[in-house]
Amino acid sequence: MGRRVLTALATGVAAMCATGLAAAPSDSDLEAVRLDPAAAPPGGRTVVHAFVANQGPEQTASPFTVIVRLPPGFTAEGPYFPEDCRAEARGRLVRCSFGPGLARYRTATALVPVRVDADVPPGTEAEGHVQVTGVDDRDPRNDRTPFTLSVDC
Repeated sequence: MGRRVLTALATGVAAMCATGLAAAPSDSDLEAVRLDPAAAPPGGRTVVHAFVANQGPEQTASPFTVIVRLPPGFTAEGPYFPEDCRAEARGRLVRCSFGPGLARYRTATALVPVRVDADVPPGTEAEGHVQVTGVDDRDPRNDRTPFTLSVDC
């Protein structure tokens, strides 16, 4: 082999080692599962359990993100689980990242504490959403589900 070819190969191998090779996406079906949080009074707190299941048939090979969207009158307040969850849009949207390796028929849950605004009247029911996104997911029809936030006395 010529010197240029060997140099090009060595550069390519060094680049692969430095950046790592991404695993090929798996044949997984991530599903957002509906769980309604407990009711809370005006000014009180509840917790959204953003529950995701891998329906398989394979373990996830890539990271995925769980997104919680809150309706007006409700604000996410940390600490969150997992710790890398980040609030955006003035606490109305929270993104939580999960690594690869969610086995078939296993679940992952993000815990998002939520404060009910003090001026939200008792008896209010408002709809939020949990969504899961990831390159492994092969069926987008079950990636998003609503949940109901209820305000009690």
